[in-house]
Amino acid sequence: MKKFFFAVALAFGTFTAAQAQATLGVRAGANLTNVSGDLKNEDRFENKVSFHGGVTLNFPVVEDFFSIQPELLYSRKGFKNNSEEYTNLLLQKRRREGSVDYNYLELPVLGHFNAGPVYFEFGPQLSYLLSVNNKTELYDSDGTRLSSETDAKSKDGLSEFEVGYAAGLGFKASNGISLGLRYNGAFSDFVKEDLNFEGDLTNARHSVFMLTLGLRFPSGN
Repeated sequence: MKKFFFAVALAFGTFTAAQAQATLGVRAGANLTNVSGDLKNEDRFENKVSFHGGVTLNFPVVEDFFSIQPELLYSRKGFKNNSEEYTNLLLQKRRREGSVDYNYLELPVLGHFNAGPVYFEFGPQLSYLLSVNNKTELYDSDGTRLSSETDAKSKDGLSEFEVGYAAGLGFKASNGISLGLRYNGAFSDFVKEDLNFEGDLTNARHSVFMLTLGLRFPSGN
């Protein structure tokens, strides 16, 4: 956790000399999340709608064309369980219900390219796993509940840090309001040891589409 906050301080302090030109902002919106990667049973995971929110700083490098924008965001990732019955490695019939939330503190550092009211953005992202809310329930073929992970918050078996990237585009108005679509991917797996999903989450990486509404202060910059 100390490493993450050091990275936050470094990103937000790198441009101290340009603070007079920087614009502070806020953003929030919806996430469409799931897992991807070299998964054995990818069809057992379904998209889940969640949310994000946080603050931004935008530092102009080439006026009206290119800027650097570090952000500090709270973002909820995860997936829904496909409730269809399946056969596990021991040839037992099983069914999962519920969903899993992974709550992250994220630091993307994005390059912003402006083309009139349209902007394009991409850059690296560092994420820290704050907590887990696993609402999964496991049933056998007779409908008997075998286990429940409801409200389990343990991070056992998971990587606390995730290295990834973000890329997107959007529209910004002269009053400081912007609307954007962004994709967040990961370079690293977030599961070190799959303790709850019988190996189905081995090699899993987070995959997130974000629809985000932003506002910059002062709006005239």
